[in-house]
Amino acid sequence: MKNIGIIALAAWALTWVLGYAGLGNFLHVLVVGIDQSMISLAPPIAFGLFFVTSITLTVIWVRQKESNAPTDEASSGRRKFLMGSAAVSGGMVGAAVATMGRIEGWLRVTGPALSAEVEQTAPVVNASWKGARIAHKRPLGRTGFMVSDISMGTTQFLRHSDPEDLFRELLDRGVNYIDTSPDYAGAKSETALGNVLKDRNRGELFIVTKWCTSDGHVSQGSSVETYLTALDDSLQRLNTDYVDLIHVHSCDSVERLLDPNMLKAFDIAKADGRARFLGVTSHTPNLEEVAYAAIESDKFDVMMLAYHHGAWPKQQDIIKKAAEKNMGIVAMKTLKGAKHKGMLEFQNESTSYAQAAFKWVMSNPDVSCLVISFFETEHVDEYIHASGKSMTTNDTAVLQKYDEMIAGTHCLANCGDCLGSCPHAVPINDVLRHRMYFEDYGDQKQAMQLYSALDKNADSCLTCTAPCTGACPQNINIQDRMSGAHEKLSLA
Repeated sequence: MKNIGIIALAAWALTWVLGYAGLGNFLHVLVVGIDQSMISLAPPIAFGLFFVTSITLTVIWVRQKESNAPTDEASSGRRKFLMGSAAVSGGMVGAAVATMGRIEGWLRVTGPALSAEVEQTAPVVNASWKGARIAHKRPLGRTGFMVSDISMGTTQFLRHSDPEDLFRELLDRGVNYIDTSPDYAGAKSETALGNVLKDRNRGELFIVTKWCTSDGHVSQGSSVETYLTALDDSLQRLNTDYVDLIHVHSCDSVERLLDPNMLKAFDIAKADGRARFLGVTSHTPNLEEVAYAAIESDKFDVMMLAYHHGAWPKQQDIIKKAAEKNMGIVAMKTLKGAKHKGMLEFQNESTSYAQAAFKWVMSNPDVSCLVISFFETEHVDEYIHASGKSMTTNDTAVLQKYDEMIAGTHCLANCGDCLGSCPHAVPINDVLRHRMYFEDYGDQKQAMQLYSALDKNADSCLTCTAPCTGACPQNINIQDRMSGAHEKLSLA
């Protein structure tokens, strides 16, 4: 074969292209995406086949070239070895460079974040907290169920090395309210919980899920059958015949809140025992409109809100009004960004930042419980130790220190005052929230996945004249924060 060298070179070129566009993209989706079950194996298989083919063709070419060389056994062997090694090594390096080039951005922005994550999120370890148990329960509105004041969210608990064991530990400590959703880790959250629930007394637990699939929310206007199928899929994964509560998740409009097909689906599910209560979660700039519509409709039993120290002032009025209707109030995002970095000087045997934040939330008697995601074993002792405890002067000092530390960086949930100032209609609040997930929560994968799903991102902020300057009541430098968010979240 006269042109074997050219063919081998062409094979390597195709291998490099497949490395970038095929394997590189596969790895990009793998590290950034959430639901790995949806990722095709075709790209890495194709890359592997071309890689082997390229090596084989290179070896054939080297042997052919050596057969035409002057006979000298020793020198011929050395030349063959060196030529073959150089050709194969060059091809492998080229393939590796092409592959890594596709995920270079992710590695560049994630590397520093991962190195800082331990310092930011490392749980506090204190011997006096060891073995802490739930010390207080509160009524969950009109449901009549008494829920643990510190309750379990599952957005991040799969980060634990043995999430099922962590779940068992929390149940053993008295946690009885468990919030999950099919779109948490591609439904793997529900599956892990289901493996544990089958061995527990179901009547002692309050299980909460959402009208979602592994791909996201059941969209407004979906058929009744679509809603019910989503619920049935959740029940199967959770190994239970019913859920206690199902939420309209992250609701951003009254139309979605009161979708007639969703309401009909719930009525059917409630009648046949598949779901007991209906709820709504929201932390969007439309919260006020959505929340009051839910309260006035008398169709919703529970409301879950982003609520933390220094919360949006109007939230207090929303919570009070909901409580007057005997709705259960569940607080989420209680750590206000979750930065633990720099807080050690304000921690002692009596409190940690997380405990202080939890105590502040639960100081509101209208709040039934708070939901927090446990993902470290040490979190169990630290978080549950706050159960049933009141605020102290030391707690107040910790929270004040935290607010000073995050000044100019934390976007106030539900605010949206800046949105009208953007000529490009960029969802500033969503972008900054996703940046918070990346930097503060240590959840780079989810942050980038959510950012990529936005209809509009912050690329326009890189060259914008910044008419948004001064629009933030928190005095955030919006253009600077948005430009930095785009660099991190877009892999730019």
